[in-house]
Amino acid sequence: MLEVNNIEVIYNHLILVLKGVSMNVKKGAITALLGGNGAGKTTTLKAISNLLQSERGEVTKGSIVYNGASITQKSPSALVKSGVIQVMEGRHCFEHLTIEENLLTGAYTRGDGRGAVARDLEMVYSYFPRLKERRKSQAGYTSGGEQQMCAIGRAIMSRPEMILLDEPSMGLAPQLVEEIFEIVRNLNVEQGVTFLLAEQNTNVALRYAHYGYILENGRIVMDGPAEEIRENPDVKEFYLGMSESGRKSFRDVRSYRRRKRWLS
Repeated sequence: MLEVNNIEVIYNHLILVLKGVSMNVKKGAITALLGGNGAGKTTTLKAISNLLQSERGEVTKGSIVYNGASITQKSPSALVKSGVIQVMEGRHCFEHLTIEENLLTGAYTRGDGRGAVARDLEMVYSYFPRLKERRKSQAGYTSGGEQQMCAIGRAIMSRPEMILLDEPSMGLAPQLVEEIFEIVRNLNVEQGVTFLLAEQNTNVALRYAHYGYILENGRIVMDGPAEEIRENPDVKEFYLGMSESGRKSFRDVRSYRRRKRWLS
């Protein structure tokens, strides 16, 4: 469904951020893009959704193909109409609008009538019952978890084929993180929505994803089925803080970073 082929991204005509990144996202799958803060995950998503120009960034090499056609020259609004939408890191709800008004903004590009929009709104509420309870509340006065649900629900209202989901667990309590990921899985299975999610929480992401890529310093350093990555000893030791002898201290994990076998 999505092919990213050997792309490079440069900011301000000077700073090389992504270096030969390639990945494939299969239709109907949840694909995880993993890595620490500053690894290049958000830049990768913005390269796909063509949101780099607002930050003086550009794709200088490689290609990005969606459903067989190049999308590197498409505007972000044209991409939304073709079925690709990004849920930004940090949620970014319209704080002065109610939850329901936020959700309805997601249907702005649709032309299939009020009845279809009303049915989809009820569908979104069935996945996010908490939003239905808060539908008349201003988004700015709701919790972080509710705002994340609102942002995902707003994306669903556009009838997307693929959602680029950036750091859905950021700033949320563990129980809410599990709830968000359960909803993502349900939307994937029941509505057929394809997800490419960028996430620092490797443990949770690999439990819900079908396939994963690990990004470090702007390069893909490992990829494979999520179950295989989760059981990889290198991933366990550095990203999950575990080793054959048990949980390691943060000091040990930091020293391990300098000797990762996959970077040698």
